[in-house]
Amino acid sequence: MNTGDTGFMLICAALVLFMTPGLAFFYGGLVRRKNVLNTMMSSLCIIGLAAVMWIAFGYSLSFNGEGMFIGNLKQAFLNGMGMGTGTYADSIPAYVFVAFQMMFAIITPALITGSVAGRMKFKALFLFIILWSIVVYYPLAHMVWGHGGFLGEVLGSVDFAGGNVVHISSGVSGLVLAIMLGKRRGYEHQSYRIHNIPFVILGASILYFGWLGFNAGSALGANGLAAHAFLTTTTSCGAAMLSWMVVDMIIIGKPTAVGAATGLVLGLVAITPGAGFVPIWSSFLIGAIVSPICYFTMSVVKRKFGYDDALDAFGCHGVGGIWGGIATGIFAKSSINDVARWDGLAFGDWHLFAAQLLSIVITIIIAIIGTLICGLIVKLITPLRVTEQEERIGLDKAQHGEEAYPTFNGLD
Repeated sequence: MNTGDTGFMLICAALVLFMTPGLAFFYGGLVRRKNVLNTMMSSLCIIGLAAVMWIAFGYSLSFNGEGMFIGNLKQAFLNGMGMGTGTYADSIPAYVFVAFQMMFAIITPALITGSVAGRMKFKALFLFIILWSIVVYYPLAHMVWGHGGFLGEVLGSVDFAGGNVVHISSGVSGLVLAIMLGKRRGYEHQSYRIHNIPFVILGASILYFGWLGFNAGSALGANGLAAHAFLTTTTSCGAAMLSWMVVDMIIIGKPTAVGAATGLVLGLVAITPGAGFVPIWSSFLIGAIVSPICYFTMSVVKRKFGYDDALDAFGCHGVGGIWGGIATGIFAKSSINDVARWDGLAFGDWHLFAAQLLSIVITIIIAIIGTLICGLIVKLITPLRVTEQEERIGLDKAQHGEEAYPTFNGLD
């Protein structure tokens, strides 16, 4: 056991936890002001819900056992686990690995909430997150990162910090759930204006800060691979932000603050699966290419098909994660991280590229089927969507009895 690695990983776990409040500000700033508290609460409540589920049975299902598709319940409530090292890292306590991975289980379902902002009942969302974590997240985490997992150890695909497990799964699930819910009232006729751009910038900045722990921490130690992931992350982030600003200049003639913040997040999403596998020079390309791809998805594809992905969780995390997984299959080098069995397509080997494509397709299928199952079960218990009257007055008041910006009379 190494105290330096342990301290580093505890800090990284705290950084990843900080991402969820950051996401709350990012999403909260993007919605109408009558829905800001509900939108932020939808992220923040998952900190409690997912943490309890993770300790009770989520970790065990995700990382205990050697099944191809799911773990077992032998370490439910961390039964039999002490303060020594575990099977996934020999220089940090098993508890630290549990804590670090818990933060991934918290933020992943929170990403989904951006797709359904402004129209989903809070009770229904709460129940959906419980079911989705069990049906989609825990199996995917095991299949990608667990011992004997089908996508990782059997198929040979790689996912350094959550391209499949976090971004593709949540983005695709968000799109499916948004379609199940239907469009917001007046979606095709009203302008849904961003109510607080400083919130968006604050949220994106917190996400960037936390993401450095997200990616660098996935090296599971304070080592050269962590430093490599740190640099690929910052490089991709910068390239994507600049790329989005260029697209803004071409399309509307001005660089926008919301666009720059969106590009920043896209660069983080795209590099996540390959941060510890691809050369640093390739992160320039990964970041620069993701912004125009996602810009096209959000502005053209979304309008063409008419779906109401409220805050573009699919356009950002789903599409950005898919590009990141593909790019990993193109640029990865086994000399950087020998978890990759083969070099990427750019270096003359097609095996990893094929494994990446297949893993992405499987992840999409799991997310679609799992979301439909969870949504239909919740629908049997409670309506998924708020009433038209509740949507009109806003979900802050309708679902929580609060207002973010009340009218003050005197000193009340």
